[in-house]
This record gives sequence, structure tokens and C-alpha cells, in this order.
Amino acid sequence: MRKTNSTNHVNEKAITINCPITSTMLAIGGRWKIVILWQLKNGSLRYNEIRKAIPNISEKMLIQQLKELMQSKWVDKKDYNEIPPRTEYSLTQIGKSFMPILENIYNWGIANNITAPRQEDGS
Repeated sequence: MRKTNSTNHVNEKAITINCPITSTMLAIGGRWKIVILWQLKNGSLRYNEIRKAIPNISEKMLIQQLKELMQSKWVDKKDYNEIPPRTEYSLTQIGKSFMPILENIYNWGIANNITAPRQEDGS
């Protein structure tokens, strides 16, 4: 956890005060949060289903990102009292309300041929 009096924390607070764009980008920022939200767009998924849908994410990172998305109220976790245990993750109302925006970003990327360059083997 970052110190509340660190320069990084102070700068983050300064740029997010009264700026919903920056605040939103910080809430969904990073490599994996958007990918996780996108996977949950069609309904609830179990942890292993999310893990299979995002094969390059480490288990530690997936757990961390899901926790952060739950803390910021974008994702909800439901535990079922069953044997074997079952847990499902789903979008909250905040997460669902973001889907049209994310779909527009997706469609804009397709329309403008925005893709990451492929890495050559051995690079």
C-alpha cells in the first residue's frame, strides 16, 4: 500500500479532484481491469472461467484485480454455500453502466484498425 503523503499519492489526488475522466481512468486503469470487465459483460462467471478467458494473466494478478474491482464497486462476488465451493463474479450496476462506453471504445478500435503490433518470436 502506498503512503498517503507520498508524492505519487499527492499528485494522483491533485489530478483527480473535480476530474471525472481522470478518476474513471484510474478506476479502470492498468492492463487487466478492462479485460476482466469485458469478460463479465454477458453475465456471471466463475473464477476459473475468467482465468481461462484471460490465459496470460497470473493468478496473483487476477485475484488482485478482482479485489480492486470489487472495492471500487464495479464487480460483485457471490459465494454459494455448496460442496464443492462455488464463487461467481458479475458486474454491478456501475460496471453494467460502463459497458456501452466500453463497446463504443471496442467499435472505435475496430473501425480505426487500432490493434497492438504483433511481437515477433524471439523478441
